Amino acid sequence: MKRRDLLKLGGLALAQAGTTRLPLFSQTSPAASPDKADYTLRIAPVTVELDRSHILSTIGYNGSAPGPVLRMREGKPVSVDVINDTDTPELVHWHGMLIPAEVDGTEEEGSPVVPPHGRRRFQLTPGPAGSRWYHSHAMAMDNLHKGAYTGQFGFVYVDGGNNPGQYDQELFLALRDWEPFFTSVMEDDDDDTHNGPLLEKPETLNTNPDGLEVGSLTYSINDKALGSGEPLRVRQGQRLLIHFLNASAIENRRIALAGHKMKVVAMDGNPVPTPKALDSIFLGAGERIDVVVELNNPGVWILGSTEKMIRESGLGVAVEYTGQHHKPQWIDPPRAPWDYTIFGTATSSSPAPQQTIEMIFEKIPRGYGKFNSWLINGKPYPHEREFVLQQATRYRLVMRNRTDDAHPMHLHRHLWELVEINGKKTAGIMKDTVVVPYYGRAVVDFTADQPGLSLFHCHIQQHMDYGFKALFQSA
Repeated sequence: MKRRDLLKLGGLALAQAGTTRLPLFSQTSPAASPDKADYTLRIAPVTVELDRSHILSTIGYNGSAPGPVLRMREGKPVSVDVINDTDTPELVHWHGMLIPAEVDGTEEEGSPVVPPHGRRRFQLTPGPAGSRWYHSHAMAMDNLHKGAYTGQFGFVYVDGGNNPGQYDQELFLALRDWEPFFTSVMEDDDDDTHNGPLLEKPETLNTNPDGLEVGSLTYSINDKALGSGEPLRVRQGQRLLIHFLNASAIENRRIALAGHKMKVVAMDGNPVPTPKALDSIFLGAGERIDVVVELNNPGVWILGSTEKMIRESGLGVAVEYTGQHHKPQWIDPPRAPWDYTIFGTATSSSPAPQQTIEMIFEKIPRGYGKFNSWLINGKPYPHEREFVLQQATRYRLVMRNRTDDAHPMHLHRHLWELVEINGKKTAGIMKDTVVVPYYGRAVVDFTADQPGLSLFHCHIQQHMDYGFKALFQSA
């Protein structure tokens, strides 16, 4: 078994009025009343109309899924009221933020839950600048109606005051799968890490039958399936800034805009040292990529998954130039392996690491009954005081993936610098989530500059639930 590794847009039009008629979901200035929180998130049942014949029920924020785009100012403290109108405790995680553990939104770090039919106010100082996001961090286990399987996700854009470049439209697009189910058959057509050097492939493989995985056959960009809702309306000569998010709880994804190149300018909200224009981009679960598109090829095109079945099952949206009204077109982009290192530099300006932490990832087929279990250094979560960090010390984390899945690994409350993928060196790429390739290796450096507990885990919900996580403790 192998894992297959709008539209309610939070759009902001900066060009002429009438260029786009996309709804604006971003919240702006703090509330005038000192008793009122700057932002309010209400967790409650919502319906999502993927198309006229397919309406699903889930849990979302503020009556929609995805939730509103929250625009904040870097370094300016804000208050957030979270109201839980459901019957179960909830947690809201601020993914990519450098904030204290008690507001980070994970039970493992000691963040308080929002009780059923209760509310809680959180105070946080947004940062760093760039594209972040918020989502449920509740455990799901075998309940596919909890945690990241629900519609509890949304963008946060932290404004640092620096214009990332002149553009005419700004779009926030979340890639999403819906209606998850358990399956014993998983194809891996969308994961292009299989052609790597397989540096960590064990000499002897565990040939026991795998446990059940989670799959989906229903997809969208934001809340609309391809062919439903309004197209993205653009004009020839415009520059389009798109903030992409892979909000899937299940899969990594490759996407393209037919007939166009996308210039990668930031990853996980952080500007890349060497922007590159590509035919397609690859996002692990939880990753964000910001691209600039030069709109120089009039027509009606499809922006969506490069995998035909996934695209035709909903993961796409039409991009329509002014005056063009024909059927949307798709052109398969050239196949090229995804390579983080092309966005980096040859040398790093960061301090050299002072200590190295080795991590070996393993899968135990049916190690948790009918489900697989996941081990780090031979053990599932918890790792009692195994990863104790010294404050302000620079660490090198070597992640050795000895499984047949590509894992999007995320470290809370820290940024790390990517220094190696499968033996290929790079520098200057700052991220919070990195896909460790199939039977491959990734190496990152980071400074232990956030006191307290920080959760480290695979961003695929089922993997995290069944052992694939650890706590780092910074003294």
